[in-house]
Amino acid sequence: MRELKVTIYEHAKELPTILEGNYFHSPELMELCEHTPRQKPLMAVVTESDGTVVAHLLAVVYHRRSWLPPYIYMNVRVMGEGVYHVKDEEHHEQQLFGLMAEAITERMQNRALYIEFSHFSQKMFGYKELKRMGFFHVKWMNIHNSLHSRTPEERITERQMKRIEAAQERGAVTKLVETNDEFREFSKLLRHHNWLKPRRYLPADDFFRGMMESKRCRLFITKYREKVIGCCACVHSDGDLYLWYSASRRKSYAMLHPNAITIWNAMKHAHAEGMQHFRFIDVGLPFRRNIYRDFILSFGGKEVTAFRWFRISIRWVNTLASWWWRE
Repeated sequence: MRELKVTIYEHAKELPTILEGNYFHSPELMELCEHTPRQKPLMAVVTESDGTVVAHLLAVVYHRRSWLPPYIYMNVRVMGEGVYHVKDEEHHEQQLFGLMAEAITERMQNRALYIEFSHFSQKMFGYKELKRMGFFHVKWMNIHNSLHSRTPEERITERQMKRIEAAQERGAVTKLVETNDEFREFSKLLRHHNWLKPRRYLPADDFFRGMMESKRCRLFITKYREKVIGCCACVHSDGDLYLWYSASRRKSYAMLHPNAITIWNAMKHAHAEGMQHFRFIDVGLPFRRNIYRDFILSFGGKEVTAFRWFRISIRWVNTLASWWWRE
């Protein structure tokens, strides 16, 4: 077996020539995170003795504040299993993932409050390696709409379609963010909607502007009588469009269903651009009663059970959480 080496890079300009693939593990996103306040990227790169890159994985460190109780902390998040050399048959992906995950964990285990891995393409990916490192898994829900086999109109429920059509007839219109004024309205609504959600991290405006400039991000707003009542931010990667953030004035404009009409038009945009799937990044825990999950499923998507993996730096808390979320 050839010798493998794992190196963690903090600056995009120091990276070797790495593999092409998922946007969530790209040098492009790493550089954007590097220049976004309260974010710090860590790119784990696996190389052979001759310097050949065989895998890489991007983790993002978030610097966060909490008011109850008041303190500042960091957490680390990894979305997806990374990128691997498709022709490298000698090294198994699970082994390479274990090397990178372990390197990131060792770097951040005494500095971050918790480390999180999510959005693996396969439910059991990395199970053995993450268990060995003291991570515990929580059942989560993923939902995606296939756009390549049937049109969005063929999948959405009749009831949801009638709501959207009624909102459009009353004058609600969804469009792409194009001007600075529209961007400010997008940001204002997004932050107002999420300020009481402690786990939801919102990047600085520089992050969204950077993705827009790189043509990787689509920002949508829904307007009614010149007022923005809904918005969402979508990112495209590997032929799919991901709904990353969304917000709406669903209580003030309940009869217009702003969340539904915004997501619907984003989905239609993805279909028109030839995207294969429309994916919802954060659906939540698989509770028997989940209003948001039922809302998303009204668009005709497919529900898939997944795992999210966590490791808390406070040992006794991690042990307690591992026991609580045991299978």
